[in-house]
Amino acid sequence: MLPLLLASSSPYRRELLQRLRLPFTCASPDLDERRLDQEPAAALVQRLAQAKARTLADSHPNHLIIGSDQVAVLGEQILGKPHTVERACEQLLAASGRSVTFLTGLALLNSATGHCQVDCIAFTVTFRTLDRARIERYVEAERPLDCAGSFKAEGLGISLFQRMQGDDPTSLIGLPLIRLVDMLLAEQVRIP
Repeated sequence: MLPLLLASSSPYRRELLQRLRLPFTCASPDLDERRLDQEPAAALVQRLAQAKARTLADSHPNHLIIGSDQVAVLGEQILGKPHTVERACEQLLAASGRSVTFLTGLALLNSATGHCQVDCIAFTVTFRTLDRARIERYVEAERPLDCAGSFKAEGLGISLFQRMQGDDPTSLIGLPLIRLVDMLLAEQVRIP
């Protein structure tokens, strides 16, 4: 089996990948993650997931490189990472009582052959009706400033949801393991 490389510095993605009990290393790709003019959200995350993997291909030949990128979509608006408490509160207020679709781009690049599998996995969360005080308590308690959509589904953020809909709950955290296993199996990786 070729060595696995996770093209990410995200502790959330690293934690998810550990569930598969496969040895892997991590490296952070350096690339411009800005959205292209009029680029649809699904195209954006697929392009960035693939770019993250390809950026590391020259320095990691003969690897299976996993790239992933995620955005949250509320209506026509793409929500990124809030980075500040105020923006996190604004995002959650905007999502109150509404559905937000999380799109996670996933790429698995075989840097030995150049073959790259790419997909986009959608997962929808419907939020409870939230008042500002509840949102502020949540943001203060969990500090989800580095999370698209301003919550951590693997933590207290679950209390903000009314319902969830999708095929792979790990995609909500940023690395869709069900689809990744399909990709790894296609590369002859034995799991378990």
